[in-house]
Amino acid sequence: MNIHELIADLRETSATKIVLLVADGIGGLPLEPGGKTELETAKTPNLDQCAKDGVCGLSVPVLPGITPGSGPGHLGLFGYDPLQYRIGRGILEALGINFQVGAKDVAVRGNFCTLDAAGKISDRRAGRPTTERCIAMVNKMRGVKIPGIEIFVEPVKEHRFVVVFRGEGLGDAVNDTDPQAIGVVPLTAQGHDEASKKTAAVVNEFIAQACKILAADAPTNGVTLRGFAKYPKIGTMKEVYGLNAAALAVYPMYKGLARLVGMDVLDAGSTLNDQVATLKKVWNQYDFFFMHYKYTDSTGEDGNFPAKVDMIEKLDAIIPNILELKPDVFIVTGDHSTPSKMKSHSWHPVPTLIRAALCRTDAVTEFSESACLRGGLGQFQAMHLMLLAMTHAGRLGKYGA
Repeated sequence: MNIHELIADLRETSATKIVLLVADGIGGLPLEPGGKTELETAKTPNLDQCAKDGVCGLSVPVLPGITPGSGPGHLGLFGYDPLQYRIGRGILEALGINFQVGAKDVAVRGNFCTLDAAGKISDRRAGRPTTERCIAMVNKMRGVKIPGIEIFVEPVKEHRFVVVFRGEGLGDAVNDTDPQAIGVVPLTAQGHDEASKKTAAVVNEFIAQACKILAADAPTNGVTLRGFAKYPKIGTMKEVYGLNAAALAVYPMYKGLARLVGMDVLDAGSTLNDQVATLKKVWNQYDFFFMHYKYTDSTGEDGNFPAKVDMIEKLDAIIPNILELKPDVFIVTGDHSTPSKMKSHSWHPVPTLIRAALCRTDAVTEFSESACLRGGLGQFQAMHLMLLAMTHAGRLGKYGA
């Protein structure tokens, strides 16, 4: 019996409501030895009170020492083993913009980048262009033609876009062309099996044509592709947990993650206040709510410690508006850590709190990495968080006689 079969066997009907608030990349590091992390620096009276009222710990997104992408990080939080469900980022981005991915399709996330005169990457995100510029550049790339392959290029947000290659016999075992570094040329796509070699050849031709079309459009004069994926088979939140689940997210990829596991993806506006307003509006229609907050991650990736502190404080300010609804279980965590010091995702365990009437409270009095290390939840794999959410909500029965 796997964990999903166990849940399906034990789950019980209840009117309780669960809110999962994911502050993307919230975990951090001090800039200097002995200093404070971004979360420890921020003034967070509301999160601190939740920590006092609840129980805290540190979640491990995949395994100790493994740095997760956003896809594995979120799938773990939703209770899916990220080692079993390896979902390529391309599928998530495509689903995030509600592109209908078919059986013959390979989807991939694209990034605009800046290439110098030698063809080397000088900016992996092309200076974070406006979404309007992204749309304009995507329209140009729609001129790429490859015999025998249908190509769909769709804008996402800022420097991100989606490409879907449709054709017979395409595989998705293709490496990313983003070298994750500057001062080097983009990588050449290579396939790891015959079907994927066909895809890689298509990808290399697409990139060559796209870069030629965009040559005069610096800083958006290059592209890299990452997260090649075909559509996976995965159980929905309703099938696994018996939950009517809603997603309130702003960025398309996180909408895609939610849609992948069968959540209703709602129009939640573009700000935290919009998301909370939507939450209040639909409160009686669902029993599980996934709220996503991106900016603790993007500021960390930019290496902007003060900005990440500010974004944490902005998140803290809206907590009372969520608690007004009296969720039976309120969870705050992240899908991974994104220390400003590293300007990237990291393997460090993520601060996690659960506030519920049935919590066995601990001695934690603030929501931070160092405090959560001493919390009653200890360190646990993120894919077990939904077990804790369900049981604190009175939605799991006893196992065995």
